[in-house]
Amino acid sequence: MGNKKRHRSWAAAPLALALLAATSCESTPGAGPESKAAPPRSAASAVRSVARVCAEPAAGPAKAPEGAVTVDPAVIGDLAAKTENSPPNTTFWLRPGKHRLDPDRYAQVVPKEGDRYLGAPGAVLDGGKKNQYAFAGTARDVIIRYLTVQHFVAPPDEGVVNHDSADGWVIEHATVQDNSGAGLMAGARQQVRANCLRDNGQYGMNAYKAEGPLGGLVIEGNEIAGNNTGDWERRREGCGCTGGIKFWAVNGAEIHGNWVHDNRGTGLWADTDNNDFLIEDNVLEGNDGAALIYETSYNAVIRNNTIRRNNWVEGRKAADGGDTFPYATVYLSESGGEPRIKARTDKIEIYRNVLQDNWSGITLWENADRFCNSPANTSSGDCTLLVRDTHRCAQPAIAKAPLYDDCRWKTQRVDIHDNRFELDMSVVKCTEKCDRMAVLANYGTYPDWSPYKGEGVAEAITRKQHNHWHDNVYLGPWKFVAHDPSQVLDFGQWQGTPYQQDTGSKLHPQAGG
Repeated sequence: MGNKKRHRSWAAAPLALALLAATSCESTPGAGPESKAAPPRSAASAVRSVARVCAEPAAGPAKAPEGAVTVDPAVIGDLAAKTENSPPNTTFWLRPGKHRLDPDRYAQVVPKEGDRYLGAPGAVLDGGKKNQYAFAGTARDVIIRYLTVQHFVAPPDEGVVNHDSADGWVIEHATVQDNSGAGLMAGARQQVRANCLRDNGQYGMNAYKAEGPLGGLVIEGNEIAGNNTGDWERRREGCGCTGGIKFWAVNGAEIHGNWVHDNRGTGLWADTDNNDFLIEDNVLEGNDGAALIYETSYNAVIRNNTIRRNNWVEGRKAADGGDTFPYATVYLSESGGEPRIKARTDKIEIYRNVLQDNWSGITLWENADRFCNSPANTSSGDCTLLVRDTHRCAQPAIAKAPLYDDCRWKTQRVDIHDNRFELDMSVVKCTEKCDRMAVLANYGTYPDWSPYKGEGVAEAITRKQHNHWHDNVYLGPWKFVAHDPSQVLDFGQWQGTPYQQDTGSKLHPQAGG
């Protein structure tokens, strides 16, 4: 799995998007102020019901279900051995206590198709900082419920539960914590519901599958908190290899009712050729970086989310270093709507979210030097979903239709409306650079054979690719950036010619106005 690098310089190319909204400044999720842009009460109630998954985990069955195989924590390796010696579709009930695997780094549980693992109250599978993986193999339709999985030491970019990204797994009411690497990997049709994914070294979940399609993900009602304890962006500068959840080439995901908070970096990060995401009714707050990044990806609906107090650490660090790029809380990098790719929408629609006291708002970005077959493409040789053969994107063909358009990921057809953006600089503790809404690109320069040199991409993203803000409400001293970082506009200039953004929107310069 290649690294997806995140560049800090605007001319070199930042990346994807950071999403979702915000309500009050309380430490627990709740309903926001009543407004046209505020989430419905039912959405806020749904989020509130999952907010304390880690503090109040659901209890598993106190007695073994009929026909289940009982696993004894006093017997080292009992779970792996009984799994190996049982037929497919077996139910295993883990007694209360700390269950251990053999003290070998590669000791692991390898389920058979349809196996089910149920933890009794207090059942813990502990890797003892020796075992790399908890559950691995390619068996389909495995179920894991009511079990705590902790202290495994997966290598970077690898995961502890469903290590091999098998399809059809269901992980519910589990606590996956204090592991190295990723708590979970993901296969097609995976369902992740009502879990606590916290304090893992790299990711809460890494939705990546080396072979075969990965789609049909459902991520519902989870608490995803404190991940990236290994601080991997510092250890591998610009790696783009962290997040509460990271998504790679996922075609179809529903992400709703989750509390994504206090991750040491980005909350949710979709990176490279993802498509057809529905992100709704979540609370994203207190993440060091963007709440949501949507990078080199397509077609998404982002609605009814509460997004607050995100990006304070990374935004402030960039500003203090003199970087003028508008690093934002919802960040779309080379991502947009594409009617030729099947999805629930042919746009990226961002609406009815509340964003409160974040470091900046929404940035739409496109790197003029990033396209298929360019050395500046940080997606490890990947190409767009419109051109499967990267080598086609070369001179002279790339300079003409259709490859001129199809060889680059475009930030296009983005519709941002009926949102509420609140900013109180005394809360964020900033005086500048934390108040930006932006649509921009860099001046194309690289490589020598690039057909995208000059201001063409900046002109396109700003005025020609159907990116529109409208019917939003702004509270606070917002500024707007268009075309390139040097063009910082007031609300009147943003609404006026030539940009004509935010038709029907209102700005109240004082937060709370």
